[in-house]
Amino acid sequence: MAEITFGTDGWRAIIAEDFTFDNVRCVAQSIAQHLRNQGLTERGIVVGYDTRFLAEKFALVVAEVMAGNDIHTYLCKKHTPTPAVAHAVITHNAAGAVMLTASHNPAEYLGIKFIPGFAGPALPADIAPIVACMLDVIRTGTVDRLAMSQAWEHGLVEAIEPLPTYTAQIEKLIDFNVIREANIKAVVDPMYGAGIGYMESILQKHGCAVEAIHNWRDPLFGGSLPEPTSYHLKALAAQVQKSGADIGVALDGDADRLGIVDPNGRFFSPNETLVLFMEYLVQSRGWQGAVARTVATTHMLDRLADHYGFPVLETPVGFKYIGQALREQNAFLGGEESGGFSVSRHIPEKDGIFAGLLFIEMLAKTGKTAAQLLSDISDRFGPLFSERIDLRTSLEVKDEIVARMETWAPQRLAGIPVASFSRVDGLKIVLHNGSWCLVRPSGTEPVFRIYVEAETEAEKIAIQDEVQATLCAQTKEGEQFCST
Repeated sequence: MAEITFGTDGWRAIIAEDFTFDNVRCVAQSIAQHLRNQGLTERGIVVGYDTRFLAEKFALVVAEVMAGNDIHTYLCKKHTPTPAVAHAVITHNAAGAVMLTASHNPAEYLGIKFIPGFAGPALPADIAPIVACMLDVIRTGTVDRLAMSQAWEHGLVEAIEPLPTYTAQIEKLIDFNVIREANIKAVVDPMYGAGIGYMESILQKHGCAVEAIHNWRDPLFGGSLPEPTSYHLKALAAQVQKSGADIGVALDGDADRLGIVDPNGRFFSPNETLVLFMEYLVQSRGWQGAVARTVATTHMLDRLADHYGFPVLETPVGFKYIGQALREQNAFLGGEESGGFSVSRHIPEKDGIFAGLLFIEMLAKTGKTAAQLLSDISDRFGPLFSERIDLRTSLEVKDEIVARMETWAPQRLAGIPVASFSRVDGLKIVLHNGSWCLVRPSGTEPVFRIYVEAETEAEKIAIQDEVQATLCAQTKEGEQFCST
């Protein structure tokens, strides 16, 4: 049996190589054993899946193991977005959910994400006992299974359709009257993923004009990645312009991340979108409280928070920490630079569908374009230029750089005095003028993520150049093993 390793958001592996039926049974048994140890088996578990190859078959395998452990399974009838699966946990008061998804990763991958009973991403403390159970399962080789025919017969499996209750939840949060009255036309791109039909049906239900592209299942995702970045949304941008639409909204493979394109084909980064959300929720709805962001997310949120007198909660990278801040630390808004957003009045799980609808509501209610809204914020609080670049090395050089980073503490960066250091997640250097950089090693690849935010484009580039040169110069092999 191949090694099963839980990362930042569950276990992911290549289908048929490591992601096999036997390994999925092992993980499912470990989750079942964990629920039994916690005394939660009577509450049952939700099982969902995305549009990847064999995802529905793997979901049946999980249901068989749960039935073999006498755990009632609420099995989604068809591919379902991660946020809808998370909301189904609340609907059915379940002990949690198992989501078969590899999110925005390449088509050959599939994964298992465990969602605890609070309906948000699992924290390390939630995963640790499952890993302990898994070691026991691997040691004993014991997996309890019940054939699906018997599971149905004994009432241990129940087919569910989460869309209606999820829609009802969304209707509590979004003002569809203002959207309908504004006659906003949207183009939706679910990128062949689990979000197919969700945003379209919700908008159509409320009489809103919507057009969809890439809204059929394709386990190869059109030969690309189901990741809503500017590079992958050229077709959406073209369709928005062709249709004369007001906005293009894209979802990733399991619909928990969001991408936005405006009528001119401009892509709005998650950092920009998060800033727009904060200003809109405060100005339009009067929401107050803390704002949660990861160490890699824009400090424009800090400028707004300082203006409004709100605290900012900085977390390690990973939406699980944002979800925790929403649940436990009075944060009304939380987000990350990779495209995950949610609010305290919703599930503590990132939700691209909700975020896309909120963006549409914002345009309808303000009567302004996203570019105009962002320009207004820049005029009031000053501009910021953000970018992430990836520095590729060898495994040996990566280890050497990580060791050197532990003691690297420059007094100046790009000629600007350093104000503070943070090692919450990687090395973050904040400068006296408010600019900053973050260097994080990848957990699985010989890659360093370098995030930089500065007041000017020239300053951003200068910081990037100095960080790259410093990291490469600190290695024995030098720059020949460092490339972007």
